[in-house]
Amino acid sequence: MKTLFKRYKYFLLLLVINIVVYAFYPSVGQKSINITWSNTVEMLSVIPPIFILLGLLDVWVQRETMIKLMGEKSGILGILIAFFLGSAAAGPLYAAFPIAGVLLKKGSKFSNVLIFIGAWSTTKIPLLLFEASSMGWKFMITRFVIDIPGIMLIAFFTERLLNEKEKQHIYDSAVR
Repeated sequence: MKTLFKRYKYFLLLLVINIVVYAFYPSVGQKSINITWSNTVEMLSVIPPIFILLGLLDVWVQRETMIKLMGEKSGILGILIAFFLGSAAAGPLYAAFPIAGVLLKKGSKFSNVLIFIGAWSTTKIPLLLFEASSMGWKFMITRFVIDIPGIMLIAFFTERLLNEKEKQHIYDSAVR
């Protein structure tokens, strides 16, 4: 019981806050409950397909292949694959983290995984098309050209700032 409470303490805390808000401010509480329900339904519609794809990635792609394509010695190929995977992805950013965990588990270079997450968050193809149609091609291209080196710099500096023990802890967390 104690471990169950510890595991879901934030969920339970937010549930209590929602109930208190609903008790004192019913209209605000109702709006909060509606938003929470909407977000839960959205998340439940995204997570199962992601986990199916993760299972397929885990079974179909051998560790040796992933190391060759995105590992420590993958060079520019690993960077390009990370950008492509992140840019071609669909779904919210929280769906990228389980995939990043599998990439780490399969032996991908840490900076390539960070590039994947950065590309997922900023260079998704549907986002670029939306920006081009609503804000113009000039804005979209300018932002895209700035984002690419920004993502790479953040990934490489982050990898350099972490020592081997910290990186190993991250890799070990992905394996669990």
